[in-house]
Parts: sequence; C-alpha cells; structure tokens
Amino acid sequence: MSVAAPTLGTAAPAPEHLPRLLAEADGSWVSLSEHRRRAGPIPKVKRQPTIPIIDAIARAGLRGKGGGAFPTARKMEVVAAGSGRPIVLANGAEGEPASAKDKLLLTRAPHLVLDGALIAAAAVGAREVVVCVDRHADHALDSMRRALSERMALEPPSVSVRLVGVPSHYVSGEETALVRWLNGGEAKPTTPPKPYESGVGRRPTLVDNVETLAHVAQIVRWGPAWFRSFGTSAEPGSTLLTVSGAVARPGVYEVPVGASLGRVLERAGAADGDLSAVLVGGYFGSWLTADQASSAHLSCSGLARHGGGLGCGVVVALPRKACGVVEAARVVSWLAASTAGQCGSCAHGLASLSEAAGAVARGRAPRDADQIEGRGACRLPDGAARFLRSALTTFHHDVDRHLRGAHCPDQRHVLPLPNPVRDGWR
Repeated sequence: MSVAAPTLGTAAPAPEHLPRLLAEADGSWVSLSEHRRRAGPIPKVKRQPTIPIIDAIARAGLRGKGGGAFPTARKMEVVAAGSGRPIVLANGAEGEPASAKDKLLLTRAPHLVLDGALIAAAAVGAREVVVCVDRHADHALDSMRRALSERMALEPPSVSVRLVGVPSHYVSGEETALVRWLNGGEAKPTTPPKPYESGVGRRPTLVDNVETLAHVAQIVRWGPAWFRSFGTSAEPGSTLLTVSGAVARPGVYEVPVGASLGRVLERAGAADGDLSAVLVGGYFGSWLTADQASSAHLSCSGLARHGGGLGCGVVVALPRKACGVVEAARVVSWLAASTAGQCGSCAHGLASLSEAAGAVARGRAPRDADQIEGRGACRLPDGAARFLRSALTTFHHDVDRHLRGAHCPDQRHVLPLPNPVRDGWR
C-alpha cells in the first residue's frame, strides 16, 4: 500500500514563518476539525507503488528527531523492501528526563502525529500503527486516547491504530526495547537483528520518533521545497528544542536547524554573563562552555565542531553558581541506576564510571574506570562515557578545585533526575 503524489487542498503556510509544528501546540488540545481547518486533509491513500511519499521525504532531507539523526527516507526504503507486511511504531516514550517536546506534541497536537504515522504506514505498506507513550505520561495518554476516539468516529483509518503505555525507564524507549516489549518480553534493548529487519512479530518495523512523524505529515502536505526553506542545505527544516535551566522562559521552542545557540538562549531569557556551561543533546550529549555556546550552531555538523550533537533537542543552561562536577556525577550515577542490567558494560562498567565521577565530586582522585564504549546492546555506555568525558573537559577548573579539597557549597540541583526504578520492565 502507498500513496500517489498528494493533492493539496489547503494553501501552504508561508515558508519563512515559524512555528510550524508548534502552530498547533500553542494552546489547548486541538480537535480533528480544528486540525483539518489549519492543516487540510490527509493525502488520499492508494494501493500503488510506494515511491511518491518516500521520494518526497528524501528530497526534503528529513532526519530522525529521536537522537540518532538517521535519514528518515532511508529507513522507510529499507522497511518497505523487507520481507513480510511491515508495521509502524510511533515512538513517544521520551525517556530523556530533560526533554518535553514529544509529550507536548502528543498532548497538544495529537492529530498531526497521527497524520504522520498514517502517512508513514502508507509509504512502507503497513496495515498496523502502534503509538508508544510513557505509561506515566497521563496528559499525553489521555490526549492520544481522545484523538483516536475522535478519529475513529469521524475519519476511520484504513489501517489498525492502537495506543500502548510503555514502561518508564530511560532505555525502554530505545527501538529494540520497544520491539522486545511489544513481542511480550521486557522493555530492554537487544542485539541484532534490527527492527527494520525483524521487529514486532518478526516483521519489518519502522520506528520513528513522534516529532519525526509530525514533520512527515507536513512534508507530504506542503512539499519538500517548503520544508527546505528553513535550515541548512545539508540539514534542512526546523527542529524542536526543550530549553531549561538558568533561563527565565523555559519551554519547548521551534527553531531552524543551524540556528545560533546563543540566540536561542537569549530568546529563552538566559541572563548575560550568568552561564558557566550549556548541555546540548541530553544525557547522551555534551557540554559546551559559555563562550562555545555563544558561537555554536544547532545542527549535527555545527555541534560536532565542539564534540557534540543535537541529539533529542535538549538544551540546559547551567548557572555560574552551580557546580558542573556535582551535576555530572549525579547524572552518571542516575544512568548507572537506570541500566537494564543485562550487559557487563552497563551492569559493571557504568558502576565503575559512576564511582569515578563521584570520587571527583567528593575531592578524591578516581581509580581508572572500566572501558565500556562500543559494547553492550544499546548506546547507554557510549552516551554516559561521552557525557562524563565532556563534563571533565568543560569543568576542568572545577575538577581541579575539587581535587584540592575546595568543595562546592550546598545548592539547588539543575538537571532533572526522576526515580530510575519507579516502574517494572513489563
């Protein structure tokens, strides 16, 4: 199943204007009728070759927004060419503690996400869509239930769509963990095969972040050229950021890919001269000094110059009065407690990393930590090691101060850390 080239029934919004995704998420819950008034009808689905949708996504240059930045069209091509009837997973688990963008879309613009999921299903020939949401994200779950009920009554889709609440663990939103859980196992990452090869029910499975799917809906509706009118030539379009920390106006922002990080922080109300560093990309991300942040650009290539990446779009501004060493040690300890415990690199390696970070925070020289990168079923060890390495580099003056015995005064912590063991794995 696929679609012919879409026929648009509504004039496209001006390409130079933002917000795009957040145009529907700027207030209360958006009903299906209001969504159709703003966005127009979903393109008609026909049982013809799948090329038009995937080609449009490829020409748009859309990359995944869940953290990996993998080309979305390439994923679709592989799944569509797989053996067996595909299935589509809309990933809204959002286990990253400092991220709120996916929950915002699910809560305020659920029909935009559903449009994207149904278009993706048409592109790859799927007859089933599963929307995965953190089982404790009550507002997001209620919003999606309401949207699905409304859609079934007013626009019954030609494919099966179901909503599931997944376990609330940091690694449970990893794509192989979702597949394993939907297949009746624990929500823990697995080694190959990858979902696009053999996923839910051993079928080729397309797993896309809900922001990615929202972009898919707009690209197919308004066209690749419209999407590319923002961003850079290599990384086009807009992206959602969750900005928090030492800012007067924390929240979810939509910006062009490649936007100035300094200007984003200024827009969010960061006080001039009050920042010691900025975390970009979440707890798999990297720290930038205040000077680096002022000149950095929010794209994969722009942040790579500073050893980082855009990741899931998290931006946390750390105030000067906060201690980066203590904050980093807290996060690494939390990551160690969040492990699935099934690989040595996590069960033992992350504990070793946490001990090393804690030792520095307490003013003691750390023992050598275990080598954990490039091992395990998921990227948790790699992300934790990168995060800590970046912190030790960025906060090297704080590290020296701690090792000289000059501890930081008690202070309010900045980085959010939920209880890592508040839920089971099933």
